[in-house]
Amino acid sequence: MSPSHNSRRLAVTAAAAALLTVAPLGVTAAHAQVTRVRQGSATDASRASWSGPAYTMNGSGGIVTATMTRAVDAIRGGTGAIDVVVVAGSGSGTPECDVITPLAGVNSCTTLTLTATADGNNSQVNADIRNAEFVYFAGGDQCRYVAWKGTALEASVESVVAKGGGVGGGSAGHHVNSDVVYDACTASTTSATALANPYDRSLTFTTGMFRWPNYAGTINDSHFVTRDRMGRTIAFVARAVKDGLVAGGKAWGVGVEEGASLYVDRAGRATLSGPSAYVVLGDHQPEVAVSGQPLTYTGVKIWKLTDGQSYDFANRPTCGYYLRSVRAGVPDSSLYSGTPVTDCSTTPPPSGGSSYAEVEPNDSRTAANNISGLTFPATVTGDMKSTADRDYFSLTLGSGQTLTVNCAVPSAYDADLYLLSATGSTLTRSVNDGAGTDESVTLTRTASGSATYHLDLEAYAGSGTADYACAITKS
Repeated sequence: MSPSHNSRRLAVTAAAAALLTVAPLGVTAAHAQVTRVRQGSATDASRASWSGPAYTMNGSGGIVTATMTRAVDAIRGGTGAIDVVVVAGSGSGTPECDVITPLAGVNSCTTLTLTATADGNNSQVNADIRNAEFVYFAGGDQCRYVAWKGTALEASVESVVAKGGGVGGGSAGHHVNSDVVYDACTASTTSATALANPYDRSLTFTTGMFRWPNYAGTINDSHFVTRDRMGRTIAFVARAVKDGLVAGGKAWGVGVEEGASLYVDRAGRATLSGPSAYVVLGDHQPEVAVSGQPLTYTGVKIWKLTDGQSYDFANRPTCGYYLRSVRAGVPDSSLYSGTPVTDCSTTPPPSGGSSYAEVEPNDSRTAANNISGLTFPATVTGDMKSTADRDYFSLTLGSGQTLTVNCAVPSAYDADLYLLSATGSTLTRSVNDGAGTDESVTLTRTASGSATYHLDLEAYAGSGTADYACAITKS
């Protein structure tokens, strides 16, 4: 630290009575403590209204001055000054406030280091947050942050956004600001681990903490390219869709590279400052997302942003993405770049799911390949590897829809086709005799609502590696 920096810091702390230790509510001073350091003015800014919200989503823990400056200017509407609070779950020092305090339009910056869940109910902490116009979650451990869900701190941060202020965060602080939070409370996962088993113990999530306007259905990830996290983000998205953690059956991963920051304005438009960021959309059920089995998820849509480019979270685009897939835990090559679809008005976007090759093991209803996300008509292929092989596929059918399945069976074996209810009851079947004999079933759903059905193709005689091909239509 340079002498001039030391001098400035000493002047700031002297003026603001900077370093205070505050015992949390219900906890004695001999136990966990909150460390509070205030820089800048000792008096909070005050005015009737603010012009946010504004958000900064950073790929690493440090402040990116370009987006922080934009957020400050947006919240203060170009006049006056705002108060900023930095919330940290560990560490010492004030690296974020050291960068924020000198920025134009900043009245004060207070660093709060909280070391226990109970600190979320500390009266001084919540007073500082509610009096601020921007709250920044530092890097560290997002599991510490989600522990404050349901405490007064959660409501205090939400009140800042509600009054026209803003929030942000970097690394762990970026994670906690998404709709679905990858909390890493058991372990930090890697792409290899997540794709090999999307239900590995290292994949844990927290929902219901913060839901910022225009940012629903998101799962943030950080240090994105440097730590090769595209694969794990695809697994996060698959889990969110499969487990119903998001509404509408769609989840958006938001991966930001180290040194990069997304500035999200009050209208929901995110603009990148820095190297790169990615939006990863899963808009259908994963074909295979089962505990203990490798992930299969085809047709995932990926938008790549470079410095200065934008993504509109309020009006989420239907073009500009490239497609990538994961099959049996193995991702496509070149996950971080691709040729985007740029004109959906003249070129229909690739469905990413008009055909599907079975992924073993799919020998029971519980292990069925989920093909609900395919674009119909669709073609499903596979083979009868043994005389005991059974291949299951699950899909949904709405009220009034007619499902028709026509399976072309190779001459190497005789296979029979069954259509089952969600509970396994046979609704209709096709059991034509003879190797190479095709099978067909059809069914119209007359009940209200939609329901899950299972296709069961099973070997009756013979086996082989020659593929069957089932054409599936809904009308």
